Amino acid sequence: MWPEKGWALLHLLLVSVSQAEELACRRRGDSENPQLSKDGDIVLGGVFSFHSRWKDRQDTYMDKPLPLQCTSLNFRGFQYAQAMLFAIAEINNSTHILPGISLGYKIYDVCGSIARGVTVALASATGNEMVFAPSDVPCTRPVNVQALLGVTSSSPCMAISTVIGPFHIPLISHFATCACLSDKTKYPSFLRTIPSDYYQSRALAQLVKYFGWTWVGAIRSNDDYGNNGMAIFTETAQQLGICLEYSVPFFKTDAPDKIQKTVDIIKASTSKVIVAFLSYMDMDVLIHELSRHNLTGYQWVGTEGWISDSHIAANNRHHILDGAIGLSIPKAHVSGMREFILDVKPLSSSSSELFTEFWETLFSCKLKTSKSSAENQTECTGHEDVTGVQNSFNDMSLMPIFYNVYKGVYAVAHALHNILSCNKTCDNKTIELYFSDNRIRKIRFTTKEGDEVYFNENGDPVAKYEIINWQPTENGIVDFVTVGLYDASLPADKQLNLQNKFLVWTQNSRQVPLSVCSEKCQPGTRKVLQKGKPVCCYDCLSCAEGEISNITDSVTCVRCDPEFWSNERRDACVKKEAEFLSYEEIMGALLTAASLFGTCMTAVVAFIFFRYRQTPIVRANNSELSFLLLFSLTLCFLCSLTFIGRPSEWSCMLRHTAFGITFVLCISCVLGKTIVVLMAFRATLPGSDVMKWFGPAQQKLSVLGFTLIQVIICILWLTISPPFPFKNFKEFKNKIILECALGSAVGFWAVLGYIGLLAMLCFILAFLARKLPDNFNEAKFITFSMLIFCAVWITFIPAYVSSPGKFSVAVEIFAILASSFGLLICIFIPKCYIILLKPEKNTKKSMMGKGASKP
Repeated sequence: MWPEKGWALLHLLLVSVSQAEELACRRRGDSENPQLSKDGDIVLGGVFSFHSRWKDRQDTYMDKPLPLQCTSLNFRGFQYAQAMLFAIAEINNSTHILPGISLGYKIYDVCGSIARGVTVALASATGNEMVFAPSDVPCTRPVNVQALLGVTSSSPCMAISTVIGPFHIPLISHFATCACLSDKTKYPSFLRTIPSDYYQSRALAQLVKYFGWTWVGAIRSNDDYGNNGMAIFTETAQQLGICLEYSVPFFKTDAPDKIQKTVDIIKASTSKVIVAFLSYMDMDVLIHELSRHNLTGYQWVGTEGWISDSHIAANNRHHILDGAIGLSIPKAHVSGMREFILDVKPLSSSSSELFTEFWETLFSCKLKTSKSSAENQTECTGHEDVTGVQNSFNDMSLMPIFYNVYKGVYAVAHALHNILSCNKTCDNKTIELYFSDNRIRKIRFTTKEGDEVYFNENGDPVAKYEIINWQPTENGIVDFVTVGLYDASLPADKQLNLQNKFLVWTQNSRQVPLSVCSEKCQPGTRKVLQKGKPVCCYDCLSCAEGEISNITDSVTCVRCDPEFWSNERRDACVKKEAEFLSYEEIMGALLTAASLFGTCMTAVVAFIFFRYRQTPIVRANNSELSFLLLFSLTLCFLCSLTFIGRPSEWSCMLRHTAFGITFVLCISCVLGKTIVVLMAFRATLPGSDVMKWFGPAQQKLSVLGFTLIQVIICILWLTISPPFPFKNFKEFKNKIILECALGSAVGFWAVLGYIGLLAMLCFILAFLARKLPDNFNEAKFITFSMLIFCAVWITFIPAYVSSPGKFSVAVEIFAILASSFGLLICIFIPKCYIILLKPEKNTKKSMMGKGASKP
């Protein structure tokens, strides 16, 4: 190994020394000759793939690598080249553009190789000719071509543009769509006549969103075209709420196990829509693999790379892609181009070897002049009718792409026309000019078909697409039906326009396929993301009580306003039922009846007392206090009615103050009667003059005084912080409790406390007087009535505090009625019993105990 390396190093040094002594400038490496060429005043370069593959070789890095051996003739490359030649021929025959100037061309075959593309780009720029110059002069020469056209894919464009950019040689592509090529800092000399994938990727995302597909799979070409395009699609899809279940790279030369892995991912997926950002070559390989596994039932969404390719459609024998939808370059027609493309005889004069290979592949024959050793092939003459065979070369479905090549040539011609100051003739002396992409970027012209051509600051044309739907016909041929348009120059909400046309979906279905990770959450539910999954995968949880969602796929539930509550479906807020103790309900009606009954009963007792007011039992113990007590009891029964009905500002203030004052008036009367009993007994003792200190006037004043204190308490309460109507939202979730807020709790408990104080005082005095000697001692009945009164109000407090809503009001009414009935029955019913049923006891003698019967 060491001797071999030594000889190689020595050889390298000798070559370097000899080259230094030469006075010639030449391009390093092997010479690159164009496959098709023609001289002209101005020469344009073309870079196309007449072959799609090359033979693999093992480089040892010990010897100089051999040139690429290209294989697999690619008819599409010939079509692109013919479109370029057609445009050049039109310009050369025109008197309106570049008059007197002939355009020539040098077209190279790059076989789909990026490395070869860079090599031929440099060769087309510098040429292979040797230029002699003094050794001390820089080795420079004018550019060989004024512009390069062709280069179908994005990755070769990136490489070539990087290399020829410093020479300011424009590179105009008809099919390289990667958005990365719009970066003028990296690719300053690049232009294109096809829209950037920046717009296509966004349009695809909008198309997917339009049909409601939020859960999709994605396959992309593993090159700059696929990776950059899919990156923009993914970003836009996320903004639109679309999730990718998977995104896998694919390339036509992938190993079988890697391709099988891609197939397995598709099989295991749950999404039914696949976005394929693939070149037509990659799609061709993939469709064959999917056909082997019979992977049908998926809705395919495609790019301009394959969606309108009739070759792909012809290979769709297992109906894998039936119903596919995607974006395509708008249809175009260029008069005369089809006939020119199919007239391939001029190729024979330009490159006999290439023509021979083309003709033999086209007709599957062997030319008589061919040196090939192919056997079992029919002979052909080279004059056969091209239109008589059915193959991809006759297919004109890619006319929009051919038109892009045509527009690229015309863009260069118009820029040259402006530079050369052409009028009727052009200035031939300025042929050696400094021509750059900036010159082309500023042109604006209209083709003979009426289409306006211009470039933006990034060298991109305006983005317009047709939306294509694959619709199989009865004879098995796929019909590419235009079902909509996308125009990036329009406002965002008008860019995507789908026409009301009949659409065919996968498996010939008329129904739009469904592809979602989770079904839509209906109104009344909210989305909850599933742990570890994309945002499109979620569970639908019902909204909590008091919350609603009235839209589909709601992220949150909205709480209803305090006066509203959610309905059973949780999709609308309904007004809460207002609850208060009303006269219409049973409980309210019963309490009202009890109140009125007590009032009537009191009135009857008052009538009896008034009828028998002259009898001893009525006159005893101050009849005036008895009538005042009956009057206060009537008010007590009636004040309970103020607690029933819808609370208002006046009813709230009235109910508590009326209750407090009437009960104090009532207890004051009972207290007065109790004191009278005690004073009356004291007055019977020798030398006692107590009654003169507590006569009728003093009794009335005491009642007035006790009541006046309660009135003052109530006035202070109403002045400082009065009760007011209040909507209680906390007691019940689905009801509004209309109640009277106390305002001042101190005022309320002061009123109750004062009533309780008088009641306890009355109870104690009556208890002390219960055993006084008298046949009819009223103190016994007062004691019992006060016992009932106190018992009722002591039990009222916990019952009132713990009762919810209207039941607390009912408890208070019940306490009022119970204590009122207790006073009425215990104090007055025994007297009525004697008055009406035992009149013989209603005498002074009987009351004094002196008329007792003997045994």
